Amino acid sequence: MAKASWGRELLRRSGRRLRELRMVGRALVDRDHPILAQMIVVRRCNLACAYCNEYDKTSAPVATEEALRRVDRLAALGTSIVTCTGGEPMLHPGLEEILRRIRRHGMIAGLITNGTFLQPERIERLNDAGLDHLQISIDNVRPDAVSVKSLKLLDRKLEHLARLARFRVNINSVLGAGTTPEDVETITRRARALGFSTSTGVLHDGDGQLRPLGPAEREVHARVASSSRGFSRIRGFEKNLVEARANDWRCHAGARYLYVCEDGLVHYCSQQRGAPAIRLADYTVDDIRRAFDTPKDCAPHCTIGCVHRASAVDAWRPQGIRLGPRAATGAPPPAP
Repeated sequence: MAKASWGRELLRRSGRRLRELRMVGRALVDRDHPILAQMIVVRRCNLACAYCNEYDKTSAPVATEEALRRVDRLAALGTSIVTCTGGEPMLHPGLEEILRRIRRHGMIAGLITNGTFLQPERIERLNDAGLDHLQISIDNVRPDAVSVKSLKLLDRKLEHLARLARFRVNINSVLGAGTTPEDVETITRRARALGFSTSTGVLHDGDGQLRPLGPAEREVHARVASSSRGFSRIRGFEKNLVEARANDWRCHAGARYLYVCEDGLVHYCSQQRGAPAIRLADYTVDDIRRAFDTPKDCAPHCTIGCVHRASAVDAWRPQGIRLGPRAATGAPPPAP
């Protein structure tokens, strides 16, 4: 890499690291803002994985201007990370413009994709838009009746990413999705050989609840997860789940984590759509405070990793004790 290019790359990485450190510091001081929002930009997907309940084959993309207004509203709520997802978000014709708006607000820009559209020219467009991190889930080594999202289909795309991407890439594999334990290890080895971070999830049902794993799957999860690096290091909750133990934790979905559907409604997560189902345009700090302290009955066996990780920053914080800028305003604590 030329010296000038290396210098620009170093500045870009330093800037991203500074934004991440600022995000953590702010989250520790003030609990009244979302850490992560996942925003559906299109529900349609070009694939049809048998286990997935988060896509359809007909929906139009969210209008770009409306998506930009939603980004602006998330910024006004103090959101730290906005991840575009779907469906397949790369079907959205204004995706790069949405990512630029996220970055313009100083937020971290993420993308969850099935990877099928990652040709070199599109990767360069994502670079230019300022994308910070991208995640692809790969379900098997070879396509089958459950999923065509295979290493065989995506390996060339991964090589393009390793060569061109100026953003972080995480490769996720899901145990219980029809993937054999051996496939998970093969996918993980290949991803790490290309320099990507890796994670291993546990398949959930339509309520986000655990689908029990067999002995071989538990063994693979222990081997792979113990050496995961980079993108996802808060994994204690999965260890309990794969061993059929409930987690004792406080879910802060609707507060630290927001799921914004294609209709612009805020839900607790992708598997709890319908609650609280408040329009993002009307979502306020009062809604964040209420959701922060609202117990969720689905929490003990929840496998939704992004919610666990967004909630983990407050694991030390006593419920009902408010720190940060609003503590001095005399605002009452949230209702129990």
